[in-house]
Amino acid sequence: MSKSSANTGSSTPPVAALTARGRKTRDGLLDAARKVFEDVGFLDTRVEQIAQEAGVSYGTFYRYFESKEDVFEELSTRLFEDVHRREPLDPDLSPAARLVASNRSYYQAYQRNAKLMAIVEQVATFNNEFRALRHEHRRKLIERTSRAIARWQEQGQVRESLDPVMAARAMAAMVDHTLYLWLVQGDEANEENLLDTLDRMCIGALGLDDEGLLS
Repeated sequence: MSKSSANTGSSTPPVAALTARGRKTRDGLLDAARKVFEDVGFLDTRVEQIAQEAGVSYGTFYRYFESKEDVFEELSTRLFEDVHRREPLDPDLSPAARLVASNRSYYQAYQRNAKLMAIVEQVATFNNEFRALRHEHRRKLIERTSRAIARWQEQGQVRESLDPVMAARAMAAMVDHTLYLWLVQGDEANEENLLDTLDRMCIGALGLDDEGLLS
């Protein structure tokens, strides 16, 4: 992503080169930026607001970040890393159980990041570079899901007629949009019923045996 410093034109130091105090200040700026973005949105956020929220000077911000776009990019990257992170699963779990466990991990991460996710989705509609970042993280999720589907097809547990990539894309779109309407747009829904329904639809779409998981 292109970056331009508003005061010096010089690049900011890499995180690895910072002192413990410097890392603490930088982390404080990230926390402050997230709060300001979530409170007022991307377009209305100003660097002065971030610095004030962090309790540092305007100039201090530019020691660590080159612009509000710079700090938003890092927050967005951290967001997607959190949303797409998966804990190792028991290798003995059935495909349906693995799918449900993976879905629930995604639901929980989306829920705790819903405010920032809403802003990221908004910015991606008018900023090409953030749109590319969003697409890259979505691509990684789809690739992981499609590999699992292809593996289950080889094991005879998913219909061979399904295109793994298209199936992964369709499932991701269904889940993402449902969570967006619920957690961001405020559509009313019973949480457990909604999540159970999404799990059932994903399992059913692949033709997996749910083994009574959702009964």
